Amino acid sequence: MPTKLPWSDRISHFFQFEQLGTNYRIEWLSSLTTFMTTAPILVVNAHILGNAVFLNQPGDLFEQILVAIVLCSAVASMMMGLLANYPFALGPGTGTAALFAFSIVLGMGMNWRLALTAALVEGTLFTVLSMSRFRRQLNDAIPNSLKQAMVVGLGLFLSYIALSGKAAPPNFGTGIIVAGTATTTALGSLKHPATLIAIFGILLTAMLTVRRVKGALLLGIFGTATLGWLCGVAPLPKGIVTLPQLPLDLVGQAIAGVHYLTWSQLGNFIAVVFILLFVSMSDTISALNVLGHQVDRLKPDGELHRSKQALLSHTVSTMLGALIGSVPVIPYLESASGIFEGGRSGFVSVVVALLFLVSALFAPLFAAIPAFATAPVLIMIGVLMMSCVRFIDWNDLSEAIPAFLVILIMPLTFSVADGMAAGLIAYPLVKAAQRNGQTTKRISLLLALLSLMYFTFTTLQS
Repeated sequence: MPTKLPWSDRISHFFQFEQLGTNYRIEWLSSLTTFMTTAPILVVNAHILGNAVFLNQPGDLFEQILVAIVLCSAVASMMMGLLANYPFALGPGTGTAALFAFSIVLGMGMNWRLALTAALVEGTLFTVLSMSRFRRQLNDAIPNSLKQAMVVGLGLFLSYIALSGKAAPPNFGTGIIVAGTATTTALGSLKHPATLIAIFGILLTAMLTVRRVKGALLLGIFGTATLGWLCGVAPLPKGIVTLPQLPLDLVGQAIAGVHYLTWSQLGNFIAVVFILLFVSMSDTISALNVLGHQVDRLKPDGELHRSKQALLSHTVSTMLGALIGSVPVIPYLESASGIFEGGRSGFVSVVVALLFLVSALFAPLFAAIPAFATAPVLIMIGVLMMSCVRFIDWNDLSEAIPAFLVILIMPLTFSVADGMAAGLIAYPLVKAAQRNGQTTKRISLLLALLSLMYFTFTTLQS
């Protein structure tokens, strides 16, 4: 009888360690790095949603929201690892959470339960689209120049997030870029200790990275956070372990939200579904293209290998998230930190998913990691993503102009969807003006029309 392989060999075979050129040591290190760069996002998003999702006063459902986000992120990441075999962590995006809380619920006055219903409908529509032929047509409709521009724009976006943010409590951002009086943005003051520590962390991480020290990004996070705690700049963790509070007041509210759909809210509801769908599609396609490029798993036509499984992981978890009280999920671009450490397989996603579940017990500890401690990692990721700028044909202005708009608008508007929409509108217009005899694909025109509708809806709702 043939002998059974040890569990370690079975796992490495399932995740194709040998084919992907990785091993357990690299995958474990990558998993921990990815987790440490994404875990703070879960807490941030819980705080954002707590402003709009509450029973009696803002924040009274914070712990339930956090657990809902953790469960949603764990399921999404687990599916990504097991179905698609990619080292991508997934979870609710900060931009999506802000859109849901401040624009939809607070800005439009929509009940948060009805807003969750819209998220559930959006997830269902996205699932149908992902499983249809439209998925491939959508990938083919986005020109390579815009795909590369997504990578560069998102790199600048992450870097901008890393450098901005108030250095004072409760944000504890880097404060390197601040709102200016005479100009929109300006250089921050070096008087703030958080700013100085952030600069130290960036230099430390850069030097460790250049020296190719294994775990450089993780050391950068811990080193910067520890210095902030020891200097009294950021408060020490209030605790280590706490029992998670199940989201009993959130589960099923996406179904109950139908009762809040009135004729007066019907127009807003349709607009919200469309906006969430466009933002979710833009963020997901952009992120998968960026991360797929990082792991070198893109087909010659630019489509991600096993893209159907990757999209299914996203859409199914989005529907689940809405049912338990969370907003649509996206692939976390911060996953690039683990990829930088060498992570190549879905083993990373599975471990991160398990760590997400465990993190619900350690919420006070992860909540204490200041924003300036994660800034160095985001800067390093931005550096890596900038390399894609060389794949854009800058000599062809019909390719260069739309790509430049994507790169420019993404970080300046703090919105992936706005940048993508601008590029998708500009591309067929400048191509038509070029008059080179090439016909524009109908799907490209459809994307331009949808992008125009997106700007129209957001303008009317502002």
